[in-house]
Amino acid sequence: MEFIRIIDLKEGEKYTDIYALIEKVDKKHASNGSQYLDVTLQDRTGSINSKKWDATDEDVTLFTEGNIVKVSGHVGSYRNDLQFTVKSIVLNNSMDIAHFLPSAPVPKQTLEEKVKNYILDIANSNYRRVVNHIVKKYEDEFFIFPAASKNHHEYVSGLAHHVVSMLDLAESISMLYPNIDRDLLYAGVILHDLGKVQELSGNVGTHYTLKGKLLGHITIAAMEIELAANELSIEGDEIILLQHLILAHHGKLEFGSPKLPQLREAEVLNFLDNFDSRMNMLDKELADIETGEFSKRIFSMEGRSFYKTK
Repeated sequence: MEFIRIIDLKEGEKYTDIYALIEKVDKKHASNGSQYLDVTLQDRTGSINSKKWDATDEDVTLFTEGNIVKVSGHVGSYRNDLQFTVKSIVLNNSMDIAHFLPSAPVPKQTLEEKVKNYILDIANSNYRRVVNHIVKKYEDEFFIFPAASKNHHEYVSGLAHHVVSMLDLAESISMLYPNIDRDLLYAGVILHDLGKVQELSGNVGTHYTLKGKLLGHITIAAMEIELAANELSIEGDEIILLQHLILAHHGKLEFGSPKLPQLREAEVLNFLDNFDSRMNMLDKELADIETGEFSKRIFSMEGRSFYKTK
């Protein structure tokens, strides 16, 4: 079935059959007191801010986050951004939600196989058992969750895609620098962001949970390692070393790390995490511009704009 893609919407045009996922909804009131809905409609190609003016109680029911809908209306602009005015809406929740969510460029099954093969490559039995225990515990979430709500890997299976990319880098680096404890590094890479399966709400309307806001994924993952070690009756320095990698992987206190890296492997993990997230952000920003142009300023990369080479 062919869809009108959000990326193809043009200002001044009317549309009668746009299929989209409702990512976010806010109920508001206009200056005349009438109720309206401020809605974000999303598909794989992007999202568009939308308005349903003079919203009825039925509209409020239909415009629910996570619903799949067919809408008609017209495209205008507001403050130089496209804006869609909704005239009618029909619920279509029988459709496959996968049509409306951006996904990792690597199939979920491939990501699962690669992570599990890397776990088998961990020779240290304590690291391998802890990692395997935690990944199995959160397997359903680990392989479908995004890695963030915005900025990098913010798509279906983004967390696993981020981890696999870092594992591939870790494999190469550990061969180049044989003094690195490859087992510890692999374990740290796989678990460093696993707390995000509790920190984030999921793929639709991704937001931070109460646990995410009050504890954060770093603390959550460190706690999970402690819990797994207790459940598996594992004691010793290895658990402390692995927890240190998690606690230090953001690299700086001002970036949310409770500890600064004090192990060779912790320093490497921080670089790998930073490198892969930045490459993902750059790929996304440069994909939307033509060769020979500069990107918009990227807030998460010190506000720099980047030139797209030929």
